[in-house]
Amino acid sequence: MAQVPQTFFDALAVRTWCGLALETLGRAREEIDAINVYPVADGDTGTNLYLTVESAVAAVEAVFAGHAARSGPAGPTLADAARAMAHGALIGARGNSGTILAQLLRGMSQVLADHENGHAEDQTAHADGQGLRLALRHAADSARQAVAHPVEGTVLTVASAAADAADAACRTEGDCGTVARAAYEGARAALAATPGQLPVLERAGVVDAGGRGLVAVLGALVETFTGERPRDRAATVTAGASRAGEDATPHGECADTAAVAGQDGPAFEVIYLLEAEDTAVARLRERLDALGDSLVVVGGDGLWNVHVHVDDAGAAVEAGIEAGRPYRIRITHFGVGDVHTTGAERPPRERAQRAVVAVVPGEGLAGLYTEAGATTVLARPGEPPASGELVQAVRRAHAREVVLLPNDAELRHTAAAAAEQARTEGIRVALIPTRSAVQGIAALAVHEPERRFDEDVVSMTSAAGATRYAEVTVAERQAWTMAGICQAGDVLGLIDGDVAVIGSDVTATARTVLDRMLAAGGEMVTLVLGDEAPDTIAEHLEGRVREGYLAVDTVVYRGGRQGAVLLIGVE
Repeated sequence: MAQVPQTFFDALAVRTWCGLALETLGRAREEIDAINVYPVADGDTGTNLYLTVESAVAAVEAVFAGHAARSGPAGPTLADAARAMAHGALIGARGNSGTILAQLLRGMSQVLADHENGHAEDQTAHADGQGLRLALRHAADSARQAVAHPVEGTVLTVASAAADAADAACRTEGDCGTVARAAYEGARAALAATPGQLPVLERAGVVDAGGRGLVAVLGALVETFTGERPRDRAATVTAGASRAGEDATPHGECADTAAVAGQDGPAFEVIYLLEAEDTAVARLRERLDALGDSLVVVGGDGLWNVHVHVDDAGAAVEAGIEAGRPYRIRITHFGVGDVHTTGAERPPRERAQRAVVAVVPGEGLAGLYTEAGATTVLARPGEPPASGELVQAVRRAHAREVVLLPNDAELRHTAAAAAEQARTEGIRVALIPTRSAVQGIAALAVHEPERRFDEDVVSMTSAAGATRYAEVTVAERQAWTMAGICQAGDVLGLIDGDVAVIGSDVTATARTVLDRMLAAGGEMVTLVLGDEAPDTIAEHLEGRVREGYLAVDTVVYRGGRQGAVLLIGVE
């Protein structure tokens, strides 16, 4: 369907741009992965950019949905949408390229939000071409500042060229379409020149993968403001490569280049989100810079995304602990058989017949599911996984058949999209619509890989469906519920997704919820305790079951930081 071009940069333009950028990166992802040789020939730059933008899209859509529920058809402001885009990209940033893209979007959002703040009296505040020019310039400058040792011939060079071209365009005309097109053409020209700036690109006969991704994102910006998709003339293979012979292709060169680019380099890629003050982050930069290379620290306002390549992954994480609270820690080894090894180097590994992939809300449950043989995707409070993360988990499971457990009613569409994508890759996927982690536990308990796939899925689905689920949590604000009006700080007991009890004490509310669930019968009670659960709640509830419900067993797990104070399952 053709897009209606946006005249100004407003909230709707942010939403349109993010959606088009995701579509464009989806089409170019494999091509970008194939030419990825710098800083490590890991073949995942396109995928990392896609996942980063997918997270931004989810955040923007959530802002539109939330505003519609609260305020009707008025819609969010430009500042709301721009900040959501930047925050979504920050928490979902993957790899070196995704982290830099997140900072580019953050730099743009800062200018766009400031522009709206300067027009607070205008409820339809938007940015014109001049505002877009300023946003592109600030984006390029802030991204360069976020990289410890900027290198020319990379996405930083392409971003600067885009900003320079936008500056030049604004000298004559100032509409957003003109500025966006100028930025795109400037970036495309800079991308073509990257092999002459980085020897590793010239040897491989390719342009910079991160820069190629940024050109795709800027092409989506052109389409947002003109309604026309630029002809994708961003070459991936240089003329020099063609002259070098038929073997100098992206796929043929990556394996050889990996040894050149990666030799004597750090062994691990470490990425984590960090809650910390600015002064602590300044010290962290110095420490991580001494530990390794490819250091990129982006973010602000207390939340940061840290990316570095090091030999001592533990030291990199310890540095984050000293600076603040690191979480969503991802450590990847640049070794044989790893995602950072090219296809030519990776030894073949036999696929398992069947695997289970599950989304889990806390570290404790992640450990439990892993011990049971599942591949897990961690979903922290307020940070649901994107479909790309689920697809990657399915690939990581490396099986011919996969059972997918979303464990959250709100993830059903995301999980369905991931399952569909995995099926196009030849993987047989069955999606069991589990709405809580306790239903997933019940399904996993009856999982038998030796059974026929259909029989196993039916058995797991039945077990999940026979498990009622509940959670005890604390209200963040006043709201209407099925049980009446709750105030911020009230303890809520939800049964099968609906608020059934409003109380003031966690243990008392949990007891009421448990009684209501067991009134309909049950054989097994599962309790999953969050970090904020009272120390005595498990003992109290276990005693309640023993005294009041004969022949009902109770099992208790520690869920860690899972959002809810307590999860309850009754089978």
